[in-house]
Amino acid sequence: MANSSSSQAKKATASGWVGSALEYYDFFIYAQAAALIFPQIFFPNTDPKMAIVASLATYGVGYLARPIGAFVLGHWGDTRGRKNVLLLCMFLMGISTMAVGLLPTYHDIGLLAPALLVVLRLIQGFAVAGEISGASSMILEHAPFGRRGFYASFTLQGVQAGQVLAAAVFLPLAYFMPSEAFNDWGWRIPFLLSALVLLAGFIIRREVHETPAFVNEESKQKIAKSPIAEAFIHSWKNMFLVMVMALMNTIPVVATIFGAAYAVQPAYGIGFDKSVYLWIPVVGNIVAVLVIPFVGNLSDKIGRRPTLITGALGSGLLAFGYLYAISIANVPLAFVMSLLMWGVVYQGYNAVFPSFYPELFQTRYRVSAMAIAQNIGTMLTAMLPALFALMAPPGSDNIPMVIGSMAFGITCLCAIAAYIAPETYRVPMSDLGKPDAKLMDKAEYDATRLKGMSEAAH
Repeated sequence: MANSSSSQAKKATASGWVGSALEYYDFFIYAQAAALIFPQIFFPNTDPKMAIVASLATYGVGYLARPIGAFVLGHWGDTRGRKNVLLLCMFLMGISTMAVGLLPTYHDIGLLAPALLVVLRLIQGFAVAGEISGASSMILEHAPFGRRGFYASFTLQGVQAGQVLAAAVFLPLAYFMPSEAFNDWGWRIPFLLSALVLLAGFIIRREVHETPAFVNEESKQKIAKSPIAEAFIHSWKNMFLVMVMALMNTIPVVATIFGAAYAVQPAYGIGFDKSVYLWIPVVGNIVAVLVIPFVGNLSDKIGRRPTLITGALGSGLLAFGYLYAISIANVPLAFVMSLLMWGVVYQGYNAVFPSFYPELFQTRYRVSAMAIAQNIGTMLTAMLPALFALMAPPGSDNIPMVIGSMAFGITCLCAIAAYIAPETYRVPMSDLGKPDAKLMDKAEYDATRLKGMSEAAH
């Protein structure tokens, strides 16, 4: 039995990894295309400035659909099962992404082109809202006790890997293809390639069983009629804490979105080369892929809260150094600071939340509670690039100090929320999310953990 449950834990982890990689590959190629190519081909070209704004707005629309997706898909995951919701998310995401690759342009069908683009983007945002909470819950509920942090961290490793994959497909195409061919049909290739990832994801996800925790609820006919209502009644406090902790998304916003504008946009006058700048997220993600399992494993040893608090405060402090490096136009220093802030220290948060968030809630409403709280927090950070640009427009003084202080202030809030939240790493599966849950004795926990590790090795 131990072997079959260990093989299911590995299959669930692989399924979470592939699914997250697909969803974020799709999300990321859209972000690249919205910045590089969509203004020219999907919007009326009378006013190029407006076309850029409209194109980036379609990127933001994906975030607006997230809370709606969280309510619908969270309910589905808690009432129909983790496996079902993950297959649904994956098909919605894969098909809407392939459809972007087949869309006629503004030149072909006029205003219908940007309208269809917005609809597909809404479907993408809707689908992505159920992925991380569904995949994290699925892996967590399959993982052996004492190894939940390690296994669940692979959800986020998939997210970073998907972004590396997207850059690996997009950057060479944009770089090596003649620009006329790229603008004409080359940009469609990354969108159509998601068909291959979708196929791989479907094959793996089909093999995973429903989780024991969900099956147990189902067999006792304890499935919640309204998981969302139960989540708000019993766990509103933990949901609020998760929403605040999810504001940690500020760090990637500082690193890739505001940081990129500050470094590259002529108005700021720093003048980094675009091609240099595109490498920062790529290398940062590669480093993150390597760091994540170590941090997940560490959180199984010392607890979720210390790891998360260190990641929050450390990356918040490093934001000052990173923005300062850009302000003095020092490319190597900016690169190193970005890798430290985002590739390494931020992973103290990023690798731990996929186990910590679902552990704060009961099985009956786990997917709903996590999806809603996390997506509301993330949606709020999607407004930050605009707020940062308002607070520190081109020509203003002390940009590193102003934006660094805002980012650090937000990461301090996240650290406080993590400090208030209950520790979960030594709580047995059946007691998770219960107000009277007790931590298992440390020595007993360590022994259980070692046993789980030796079983997984055989």
